[in-house]
Amino acid sequence: MKLRIGAILAAGLLGVAAQAAATTTVDVYKSPTCGCCAKWVDHMRDHGFTVKTHDVGNKDIRKKSGISESLGSCHTALINGYAIEGHVPAPDIIRLLKEKPKAVGLSVPDMPHGTPGMESGRVDPYNVLLITERDQARKDTTIYHRYDPHAKKAVETEPAASPEPEQNGSVMRLK
Repeated sequence: MKLRIGAILAAGLLGVAAQAAATTTVDVYKSPTCGCCAKWVDHMRDHGFTVKTHDVGNKDIRKKSGISESLGSCHTALINGYAIEGHVPAPDIIRLLKEKPKAVGLSVPDMPHGTPGMESGRVDPYNVLLITERDQARKDTTIYHRYDPHAKKAVETEPAASPEPEQNGSVMRLK
């Protein structure tokens, strides 16, 4: 019964998050020739966001938004007062908009393989970083969400625990 109630609540919250995304416009500043930026825009639209692209590059808006060069990537988005730098997954943005922390925004620095828009068959571990102050250096940010496909594989390949021996005295032990 508790699982059923939890599933209903989770579905309701996802519906609210999707509805919030559908009414939220994202302004994306990118190069007119960047294919991975266009794929990230598609990712955002697939998650219900309305996206307006500005094909003017992102260096000026990144600086104006208070994102340091050490957190830079190929595109910068503005959404509800937050700056989003790089290939940040939509679910993390939805979470940010729901939680509303006091922050500049989120960043996935550089362009890690496997991030939304950077799908290539290879998936690298990466972090979504929470930027809490203007011009904050990468080393001073907080990890908002960690993505590590190798960690999941390590858990899956971990050997199963040995079953406990029965306590009725009928267990045969080999020496």
